[in-house]
Amino acid sequence: MATPSFSPAQAPTSSGKPQFDKKPGLLTLVVFFAVLALGLLFTAYSLMHDMNELGTVVTTWTPFLLLGVALVIALGFEFVNGFHDTANAVATVIYTHSLPPNVAVVWSGFFNFLGVLLSSGAVAFGIIALLPVELILQVGSSAGFAMIFALLIAAILWNLGTWWLGLPASSSHTLIGSIIGVGVANALMHGRDGTSGVDWAQATKIGYALLLSPLVGFGCAALLLLALRAFVKNRALYKEPKGNTPPPWWIRGLLILTCTGVSFAHGSNDGQKGMGLIMLILVGTLPMAYALNRTMPADQALQFAAVAEVTQQALVKSAPLPAPADPRPVLSDYVRSKEATPQLVPALAALTGSIGAQVKSYGSLSKVPAEAVGNVRNDMYLTSETIRLMDKNKVGNFDADTNGKLQLFKQQIDSSTRFIPLWVKIAVAIALGLGTMVGWKRIVVTVGEKIGKTHLTYAQGASAETVAMLTIGAADMFGLPVSTTHVLSSGVAGTMVANGGGLQMKTIRNLLMAWVLTLPAAILLSGSLYWLFTQIF
Repeated sequence: MATPSFSPAQAPTSSGKPQFDKKPGLLTLVVFFAVLALGLLFTAYSLMHDMNELGTVVTTWTPFLLLGVALVIALGFEFVNGFHDTANAVATVIYTHSLPPNVAVVWSGFFNFLGVLLSSGAVAFGIIALLPVELILQVGSSAGFAMIFALLIAAILWNLGTWWLGLPASSSHTLIGSIIGVGVANALMHGRDGTSGVDWAQATKIGYALLLSPLVGFGCAALLLLALRAFVKNRALYKEPKGNTPPPWWIRGLLILTCTGVSFAHGSNDGQKGMGLIMLILVGTLPMAYALNRTMPADQALQFAAVAEVTQQALVKSAPLPAPADPRPVLSDYVRSKEATPQLVPALAALTGSIGAQVKSYGSLSKVPAEAVGNVRNDMYLTSETIRLMDKNKVGNFDADTNGKLQLFKQQIDSSTRFIPLWVKIAVAIALGLGTMVGWKRIVVTVGEKIGKTHLTYAQGASAETVAMLTIGAADMFGLPVSTTHVLSSGVAGTMVANGGGLQMKTIRNLLMAWVLTLPAAILLSGSLYWLFTQIF
């Protein structure tokens, strides 16, 4: 990809250009590094506390060294994600003088922080489902660590590269591309077709999003601006700001509101991706503490066993075939290939019964012995993923009663394995929130100055940011992989065209090239790194 060259002649010059030369004060720097240090210390303390509470005996420090490196890389990804994606929220409020630059990024960082803390965790475990099943089941092995290191480092490298060039690319698509790369490389290294390591349904959705996101942003923002011009006759809204004059109070309020909404939504969505990977790391290195939800009450464990028993009976009734001696390979093959066999339902019934019997024999999840925790968790993961995929692909032709029991059992499994400790949320929230306050200028300048030939007007900023906020909200609601980065950048372009300002085509070409290359570049980077790390480990 050619390095973009933005000469001063290309950038719109105006007395209304924001002032970026104000450096943070000493107190700001002290607070920043103090929060960073406290976050790292709190993370280390929480880990040691959880280990000591369970009486973990340290025989070798190697796994803990790998755990520390993996956690630093995972939190580093969230930090880079923060400053890479800041422009989504703050570019318009800065270039319309709704908020001063330093105030805007601190404001955005705070609401990113809140978004992470108040997130549900559903997205966190959704990202894990894209990873190769055999690596998830052996996440504590050398191959598991190679997977984590490869996909996170690849995502960080691409994010840093696009940030250095001032190109707003999608961090979510970068991470998903990295996951696909690990899946392809893992399949090829095991003598399978590379396509067998990819969730093509998800990859296709991402491909459509890459095509549709810019069109949605461009078209909707342009239409919203035209609607404003038709109904709101205040001419000052459609002209570049004079000096540092802020917009009218209602436009300013709308811009700050949308900045807040995009920041919060970014934190609640993108922050969860780091949480999911951190939980995967913790499960692999400290399964006794993090593989199962040990806070589950004993009476709930008994209910779990009862639900497992009735679910097993319903499955046996649906497919009265003999179960295989070991049901796990059957379920693993199905989760990987999505191809059902006659043995699938009997195998699911057998493993369901086995999980219920184990939980019943221990009495509660907190009493599962250390040597059995990993196996119980893996059995639960396999069963949950199998039920999810069978329901998605309409496999089994179950009646309503059997399907209801299956979904109830899956809920029980997920509540036993899908949990996020508070300290993980806090660590990710600090990393993402602080990252938002660093290095934001490069991409903010591209969005604010180098997409259009004229300065961003108040109405343009409000139109682009409103479309971005509503789009990310709809995407979260319907589970669509729409990129807010793409929507906002193309939204600014759409408003430039609608306002008659024109576009800087060199910037547009570089943006489109970066967006198109994100998936293949991330796939190639992570696949190559995965191969390299498997050789090293």
